[in-house]
Amino acid sequence: MSAHTKAVILLLCTALLWSTGGVFIKWITWHPLAIAGMRSAIAALVLWAVLGRPRFTWSWMQVSGAGAHAASVLLYVTATKLTTAANAIVLTYTAPIYVALCSAWLLREPVTSVDWLAILVVIVGMTLFFFDQLTWAGWWGNVCAMGGGMAFAWVVLSMRKQHQASSLETVLLGNVLAALVGLPYMWQQPPTDVTSWLALGLAGTLQLGLSFVLYSIAMKRVSAVEAILIPAIEPILNPLWVVLFIGEIPGGWALLGGTLVILALTARGLVAPRPPQPSLR
Repeated sequence: MSAHTKAVILLLCTALLWSTGGVFIKWITWHPLAIAGMRSAIAALVLWAVLGRPRFTWSWMQVSGAGAHAASVLLYVTATKLTTAANAIVLTYTAPIYVALCSAWLLREPVTSVDWLAILVVIVGMTLFFFDQLTWAGWWGNVCAMGGGMAFAWVVLSMRKQHQASSLETVLLGNVLAALVGLPYMWQQPPTDVTSWLALGLAGTLQLGLSFVLYSIAMKRVSAVEAILIPAIEPILNPLWVVLFIGEIPGGWALLGGTLVILALTARGLVAPRPPQPSLR
């Protein structure tokens, strides 16, 4: 198995972990920013334990990437509160467009016509997937979701720019910032039930902690466009947990949209040329 294939598998595992966020958050009875802050605090502890001795360079890419990570976490939770979950996910996942636009000048990674076609089909597919739930209402929530997409794009670009070093410090700092922002809201009626705290623990350790450990490893062997496109199956996987735990079956538009996303990513992986990659070992 090539190093690139291993990296793609890690990205798929990352998307699987990210997709559990919706279910975990729904199980927690607390203020959204308190949830985001506590989840980031737990994730920061996990990342610090993995890193052991973090190497903070305080470079522009590390600091700006950390700020972008904090913004993406907080804006997504806020968007979910102010607009529909469908709007929040679809607008957040406009991130591949921003990554593609910036990859050439920032990372010197060319974006091919195949990449652009895949990005277009993925966005169309996600729009169809949530077609029945999209709405023009919740304007500020839509703005937050778009801002979260831009912030997430910069997280990807900054991590890829630092791929020769450890990029986990960027995510660690971002989680610390998000925890500090959410701290004042944690005093507002904290949850008292075991389910909420269990969900918080899982969201922090797995969904936001372990996922970025895998993501940082994969980032060393894929382009920035791949690093944002492949995890785009997350919004498609998210309802899978709803089907398993709640029993809600997706409609026809959702099935069509999900099929388009998976086909676009598969076709892109098969058609796009792949330069030789060194071993991950």
